[in-house]
Amino acid sequence: MKLSAERENVDPEAVRRGIEDGTIIVLRNRSHSGILPLAIGRGLKTKVNANIGTSKDNADAGAEIEKLLAALRAGADTVMDLSTGGDLAAMRKAVMRESTAPVGTVPIYQAAAGILERGKAIVEMDAEDIFRVIEENGEDGVDFITVHCGVTLASVNSIHAEGRLLGIVSRGGSMTAHWMDYNKRENPLFSDFGRLLEIARRHEIVLSLGDGLRPGCIADATDRGQVHELLLLGELAKRARQQGVQVMIEGPGHVPFADIAANVLLQKQLCDGAPFYVLGPLPTDIAPGHDHITAAIGGAVAGAAGADFLCYVTPSEHLRLPTVEDVRDGVISSRIAAHIADIARGVPDALAKDISMAEARKSFDWEAQIRSAIDPEKAEKMLEKSTSAEGEGCTMCGDLCAIRMGKK
Repeated sequence: MKLSAERENVDPEAVRRGIEDGTIIVLRNRSHSGILPLAIGRGLKTKVNANIGTSKDNADAGAEIEKLLAALRAGADTVMDLSTGGDLAAMRKAVMRESTAPVGTVPIYQAAAGILERGKAIVEMDAEDIFRVIEENGEDGVDFITVHCGVTLASVNSIHAEGRLLGIVSRGGSMTAHWMDYNKRENPLFSDFGRLLEIARRHEIVLSLGDGLRPGCIADATDRGQVHELLLLGELAKRARQQGVQVMIEGPGHVPFADIAANVLLQKQLCDGAPFYVLGPLPTDIAPGHDHITAAIGGAVAGAAGADFLCYVTPSEHLRLPTVEDVRDGVISSRIAAHIADIARGVPDALAKDISMAEARKSFDWEAQIRSAIDPEKAEKMLEKSTSAEGEGCTMCGDLCAIRMGKK
């Protein structure tokens, strides 16, 4: 808690109180050596997560490690290994070795991949397959896991009762719903939640209670299924706190601009202020190839309203497995959104960076401007000093630079 507070420039007692009341979490599995603990939640800087991971179409583990390193260089606070192709256990261990930031996973992906490798169907999984993988993740040092505990027989029926345009878009949520429908049984992560808590407490894993019924298009936002699941997650979060397990709540992906703040406030109310982890959110569905921009717009609004943790979205969202450059662009875009949110919420030291940039621009201190930039590498690469203004100005205005003339 003390180390986390030092990174945030806040009083350690504020972090301790936040952990006690469930409004702050600290990511750090005791087995994940070599990383600093990371605090997320009320009154702290808005954090950014980057997703990486193999797929069945592209199972190149080396390429995903390149993306991991690119995400860390770009300033990601955490990474999630969402691998679904190749040797998932080996991939996770490689990520744990290379990452200097907390690492998250979605264990049901490995459980599903394992059952398919044995020549069976995903619906033939049993509870032991899932809990065994969760245990392995904890032993390997994973800091947080997404678990779709709120996808239940009742919450899925809420979607059917109301009708959805795009149905279930979460991979983990879809797998769980399909399994329940086929087996006519309740989700074991819900019915045996106590067992999950026992594993999480023993390994110091933070539970990220996943939004398996999140809306996949803005037309489905804030529907009965989404809210039903959120109510369940709020109840489960209380149980987790009572057992000494830290939790955060995952939030919707596609939400109309005017409804983003209301969604954040709803989560905070129903989940007693638990840290909120949002995918984007994306306030429009029609920007494939530019969804990192869409997500940055939504993320800034969500963060300003109180969301604590932004999951990046890359330009290739909905189109392909992201490239290294896509990962970098996604992290930078989300970091811009997070910084805008921090300024809006008055987070300590947030505005200081903008003051430094303004002072550097006033004095034409190009090196200081580069240092103050959220993406100094790109800023330095793009900089063109004006020859007509003797270095006081760039090629946009030259000797007609307003700041140069204003100084005179």
